[in-house]
Amino acid sequence: MIPAKPLAIAQITDIHLFADTKKELLGLPTEKSFHAVLGQLQKLLPQLDMLLLTGDLSQDGKAESYQRLAELLSPLSIPTYWAPGNHDQPFVMQQVLKEAPISPEKSFAAGGWQFLLLDSHVSGCVHGKLSSESLVWLDTQLKLASDRPTLIGFHHPPFLVDSDWLDGSTLQNPEELFAVIDRHPQVKLVIFGHIHQEFYQRRGGVHYLGSPSTSIQFEPHSHNFSLDEVEPGFRLLNLYPDGSFETRVQRVTYVHELDLAATGY
Repeated sequence: MIPAKPLAIAQITDIHLFADTKKELLGLPTEKSFHAVLGQLQKLLPQLDMLLLTGDLSQDGKAESYQRLAELLSPLSIPTYWAPGNHDQPFVMQQVLKEAPISPEKSFAAGGWQFLLLDSHVSGCVHGKLSSESLVWLDTQLKLASDRPTLIGFHHPPFLVDSDWLDGSTLQNPEELFAVIDRHPQVKLVIFGHIHQEFYQRRGGVHYLGSPSTSIQFEPHSHNFSLDEVEPGFRLLNLYPDGSFETRVQRVTYVHELDLAATGY
């Protein structure tokens, strides 16, 4: 029997674009590093089926930065979905990121899988939280698609990551999320950003995956704010209709002198 063709997805996160394309984040021109990622994504076409953007797409939250993002993604011509991060402005995103190939939909199906994207953004805060309305929505959507393996995506990690300075800005109500997920065994994957590094943890039958940023990288297991000199990257996922999957992190060749003495972003 010929194996079913997987759905090929790239998770892109923490782009931190500016309205002013010349601006830098801690010494790194975020648009230029994103160009390097886009070049790698172009090489994956036509096999790549979808992009999932898991927040902090903009650093300044301005409409111009989201318009620039849409312009940069347009040549890929593949379905793209997004969730906001703490640096984003969800209302502005809704106004700008809504034209094909980018979709504002937060519940959709593809390749035999169900996809659910959540908003963990808390206005004026670095940490994340899922509202009671979001959790009720999640539970309802999972009930409606109980027969399909499911991927959930949002920005803030629901686990501590062993970095003191980062662990104060994770998802503040993970147990409420877990309570919903535990009722729905079709959930296979949860993906997120925010931590600018690779991360993996398994809880029950669910795999939780954090991904590197397309911009600056954070030093793992750091007590204080610290940048890592590893290259930008993204996560590739191959999802099979039976609920199995394959994943790997792919780095891109991009070298730029960082402000390693920086104390925050």
